[in-house]
Amino acid sequence: MDLSKLPLAEIRRRCDELRRDTERNHWIRTLRADRRRGAHHIAAVLERRMAADRVESRRLAALFARQRRLHEGGALRVAGVDEVGVGPLAGPVVAAAVVLPDDVELLGLDDSKRVTRIARERLAAQIRDVALDVSVAEVPPDEVDALNVYQASLEAMRRALSGLAVGVHHVLVDARTVPGIDVPQTAIVAGDRSEACIAAASIVAKVHRDALMGDLERRHPGYGFARHKGYGTVEHLDALKRLGPSSAHRLSFAPVAAARSD
Repeated sequence: MDLSKLPLAEIRRRCDELRRDTERNHWIRTLRADRRRGAHHIAAVLERRMAADRVESRRLAALFARQRRLHEGGALRVAGVDEVGVGPLAGPVVAAAVVLPDDVELLGLDDSKRVTRIARERLAAQIRDVALDVSVAEVPPDEVDALNVYQASLEAMRRALSGLAVGVHHVLVDARTVPGIDVPQTAIVAGDRSEACIAAASIVAKVHRDALMGDLERRHPGYGFARHKGYGTVEHLDALKRLGPSSAHRLSFAPVAAARSD
């Protein structure tokens, strides 16, 4: 292909489709030889993109490092588990358990709190496509009230792990140990930032819970659940004062209890 005969706009479009470094390097050399200043700019953009991809590849390799070591030690299937929704005044606590293979590339994988909504939704779909297994579990508001929210988070993770169809040999958990699971576990502080399978679980759980809160918005209009996801925002607290608690609220949480007694 003679790039010198292509319009720059077409070159830019085709550059976005390049994935292999061999192709990118060939284009960079060709564009550097092009007399057009715009071609040189595109070559520089490609070089920066390749450098960023190398950094991302190293970051992803680090996310999978512990899982690979466990595999080498005989734990062939490693599950990561995490929960979301501990702090909100309404909605369930949700947990996800994810079993990933080693040879996947999930660009942008990170703790769900550090990823944009659009990227979370893209990653959640990719995770479900490539994972060996995914399980999601919920603890509804009335159970949160009965158990207390910390125990509810543990129960959600236990249910998610119990729901996996494949047998797992080791579990990686974000900063705690899940009771009632007869599998070796490793609790890792900030594991949702350092372990691929925990980060994947946090993203799947977050996307699932956000969708649930959208459903609750339709069933309980006026509270703004789809926007604040049940957290105690000014909008939510004002709605509680006006409307009182709904069946989606956690009655044991102080702001909800106060609104109920008004």
